[in-house]
Amino acid sequence: MNFIKRFLQVLGVAVMLLLAILIFSLLQERHNLAFLSIEQNDSFQQNSYLIKNVNIIPMSEDTLLRNQMILIKEGVIAEISQNIPAGDWTIIEGKGAYMLPGLIDMHVHVWDEYELGLYLANGVTAVRNLWGQPMHLRMKEAIHEEKIIGPLFFTSSPKLTGPVFIGDDNLQMRSPQQAADKVKEYKLRGYDFIKTYNGLTRDIYDAIVKEGRVQGLDIVAHPSSELPYEYHLETEAVTVEHAEDIVQQPLAYRLDTNKLNEVVAMFEDHPEVSFCPTLVVFHNIYRMLMDDSILSSKQLIFMNPLIRKVDSKAQFDRWSQTKSTEATVVNRIKAQHDFHLLAINKLHKAGVNIVAGTDAGIGITPAGFSIHEELDFYKQAGMSNFEVLKTATINASKTHDFLSEMGAVEVGKIANLVLVDNNPLEELNELRKPSSVFIQGRHLSQEVLESFENKALERNNLIVSGLKYLEYLLVE
Repeated sequence: MNFIKRFLQVLGVAVMLLLAILIFSLLQERHNLAFLSIEQNDSFQQNSYLIKNVNIIPMSEDTLLRNQMILIKEGVIAEISQNIPAGDWTIIEGKGAYMLPGLIDMHVHVWDEYELGLYLANGVTAVRNLWGQPMHLRMKEAIHEEKIIGPLFFTSSPKLTGPVFIGDDNLQMRSPQQAADKVKEYKLRGYDFIKTYNGLTRDIYDAIVKEGRVQGLDIVAHPSSELPYEYHLETEAVTVEHAEDIVQQPLAYRLDTNKLNEVVAMFEDHPEVSFCPTLVVFHNIYRMLMDDSILSSKQLIFMNPLIRKVDSKAQFDRWSQTKSTEATVVNRIKAQHDFHLLAINKLHKAGVNIVAGTDAGIGITPAGFSIHEELDFYKQAGMSNFEVLKTATINASKTHDFLSEMGAVEVGKIANLVLVDNNPLEELNELRKPSSVFIQGRHLSQEVLESFENKALERNNLIVSGLKYLEYLLVE
């Protein structure tokens, strides 16, 4: 009896200690994120400016407007001209720098608020989160209600898969009715669109698409191997994701140019569907195979601590094991990456609307920085610099209604803008270090952007990240 009493006492103390640690971690995280608070940072509160002496790359057309002024009123571009009276506006001197729309990353996985700062530091002013969880609804609300500074944030539902595709990161649908009910639920809870995933059968996928139309929710398709690849286009998914799935599904892992031409023709027949390649995340497999020390690289320090400890290591271990048992794996992955570049070249020449997405947040693909690698691959695939920039600006704005007010420097558009010292139409790498970013008209200096990177480097939120993922598992 004394033993049981003692055991319960020890258990009670342990539970209380654990709760104290969890509460302390959550409070500490809230305190550490004050650097994103609009209320607590005076410089974030102003969203009306007159910007002088900038060269504008509007992205609505292939042109350069020299020596312009831009008037931003309450976060919206109100006027563009070579001569705007100063009035009472706070003036920012552009010093002949180059201004273009903020970048849009169309495929990310966000794990904490520090990553919001990393996106802004890299000129990304809007993101499409492709694995919705309860924490993302809170992030979206905080940004929308202007409580924190961050890229405009839009999130999918949890990933919907079929009855046999198992994984704690996917939500299994076992019937069309269950799937339709989930779509209704996600609309009510505030998710912006539905993500379909591998493993969906035709009847369940059809139910999702049908209810999505009723609820006014777009479909974003990670192709399901249970369906013909073309079926995702025929049902008018807004975007189809991943170049690697072209190889894995319609090409059956064969780098077959003739079959690729057939896929390109499918997209030509469905011009309303855009394609999001996510080349960088696949190429990072090659990098893991080539660099045994990559887990200790600076790039990985910018990953969320939980993801770095779990997913980054798991992927590295997986491919290290494969390399030890398959002599040709390095050449195979490199050949497939090169084939992806060919696919982008052919799709682009066919007029397919390509939108930039990175799959950042998984493996060794950090938030923000990866968009520049993705854009560089499009350049390698044969696009001009202007065509590359379109994929992360005006092309993205053509996909969802909620992106239509972005992607161009035009009167009436949201003032999501990037200022760089030299012309990115001549050198894309200029975008890697913006001199300023404007998010809904709020000016972020280079000093502020660098502080966002430093905050991400210093974060220690392993426990909090684990709690948020546990919440997802319990709620969904």
